[in-house]
Amino acid sequence: MSQLANRKLGDRGEALVAEWLQRQGWMIVAQQWHCRWGELDLVARYPNATLGIAFVEVKTRRRAGIDQGGKLAITPQKQQKLWRSAQQFLVKQPHYSDLPCRFDVALVLQGDRPNGLLKTRHGQPILTLTEYIENAFQVG
Repeated sequence: MSQLANRKLGDRGEALVAEWLQRQGWMIVAQQWHCRWGELDLVARYPNATLGIAFVEVKTRRRAGIDQGGKLAITPQKQQKLWRSAQQFLVKQPHYSDLPCRFDVALVLQGDRPNGLLKTRHGQPILTLTEYIENAFQVG
């Protein structure tokens, strides 16, 4: 698969997760936010301040494969990059810095999965949000 095709698949996965989060009451405040440390796929804020900000890493796969649908791709090195990116985001957006923060991981697979949280087609192969892991890891 080409890099462009992989990027398009990843973009579709992020859009699916953003839609699901919005259905849960979250507001998407940033998508594909870049800094020198990397990219934050989604940054979501819940109107209730007790939930605060979620930095959401989305892993979209064509099949589950050897990395458990993307779960094993969240290595300690990746976690560190996400943590540094989140710190930079909060520096650039100080009005969010007093809110509680967490790191979530969303796993999306291509194809129809019977127990999926949300599915989308939009003229493309079906994508299914198979798992959403709140507070997937702690860093800092």
